Amino acid sequence: MPSDNKKEISFTSEIRVRFTETDPLGIVWHGNYIQYFEDGREAFGREHGISYLEQKANGYTSPIVKSSCEHKLPLRYGDVATIKTTFIDSPAAKMIFQYRIFDPKGRLVCLGETIQVFLNEQGELSLTKPEFFAKWKKKMGL
Repeated sequence: MPSDNKKEISFTSEIRVRFTETDPLGIVWHGNYIQYFEDGREAFGREHGISYLEQKANGYTSPIVKSSCEHKLPLRYGDVATIKTTFIDSPAAKMIFQYRIFDPKGRLVCLGETIQVFLNEQGELSLTKPEFFAKWKKKMGL
């Protein structure tokens, strides 16, 4: 969790649970929550100017190297869920996102985190912050 003295950069988006995302009981299959994290991360990136396409235009990709997911309550077919995606600042050359997914009643359904690193066009790990990422962080006040 971000501390109270740090700037929080978040974006809230919505998804509608599709029939194909549920099990025979109409409950979202647990593996789909990682996809919901990606939906939130992509919406965050478009909103805040750090999308995958912008990364690619700067010669980088950012694969996920770690993900965690903690389930609290189920989502069901037809639910409109809210995904709050929050960027967690780090001095390292990586992006950390935390996710909070809420059901239509506003109850916490799932929480999670992903960590991404930067690879250049040759597929080499960047041990320092890419220039575009450092500029983005500065623009965001981090």
